[in-house]
Amino acid sequence: MVLKQTKQIIEKTASTPFSFTGRLVKNIISGTGQATQITAETLLWIFKGQINIKNTVMQMVEVGYRSFPIILLTSFFTGMVLALQVGSATSNLFNEPVYIGMITGFALVKELGPVLTAVVIAGRVGAAITAELGTMKVTEQLDALYTLGTNPIKYLAVPRFLACITMVPLLTAIANIIGIYGGLLVTNMNWDIPSTVYMGDILNVMDIPAFMHGFIKSFFFAAIIVIVACHKGFGCHGGAEGVGKATTSSVMVSMILILISDYFLTALLVAFKIY
Repeated sequence: MVLKQTKQIIEKTASTPFSFTGRLVKNIISGTGQATQITAETLLWIFKGQINIKNTVMQMVEVGYRSFPIILLTSFFTGMVLALQVGSATSNLFNEPVYIGMITGFALVKELGPVLTAVVIAGRVGAAITAELGTMKVTEQLDALYTLGTNPIKYLAVPRFLACITMVPLLTAIANIIGIYGGLLVTNMNWDIPSTVYMGDILNVMDIPAFMHGFIKSFFFAAIIVIVACHKGFGCHGGAEGVGKATTSSVMVSMILILISDYFLTALLVAFKIY
């Protein structure tokens, strides 16, 4: 009887908000520590020059080339809808569509281009990395690598890290260009504004710091995606169900961190007058 009551008290206590908060904080601290360790080991292998060129190139193809079609569609239609919205808003304010090129260009280059590209990559590449590494973990393939004297961080994490760091900024730059041309198409068709006027609005005000504002962000977003994906994959457990949960968690955490870090990176870049 006493044992039963004690068990009920423990179960009741475990479900309190304080217990939930404690477990949440513990998981966040533990996860941050593990992700930091993975990052440190990855950078250490890179600085040592221990890079598998073949695997790195294969991952670059996976991250860059195979992600290009969805990046093209996303950025093109984002530029189109942005130009349509700006044209409609300025028509109501000034009785004619003005500043479409300037607003569309700045919005894409500084914010929408890097953020949307990172979100798409997190959903496509981040999920794939987590699922692949998680499957290797639950099927004990990672243990086999240790047995054969191969470090999983060196063999698996380093190529993926380099591929994301290289290809995500490149995809971001391409997305900016495609989005601007999507806006050009809508501006020309809907508002009958010549392409020279649209591009002139962009080129007259766009400078190197404005481009670098979004380009610098893309490096941090790429690091977030690959680090979270590797952390969730290497820490996966629980068979096929665990792989599914780890993949879902990887995408969710990556997107949240991308949006949160976007604000702080923007504030930091503005403080250094990179805008």
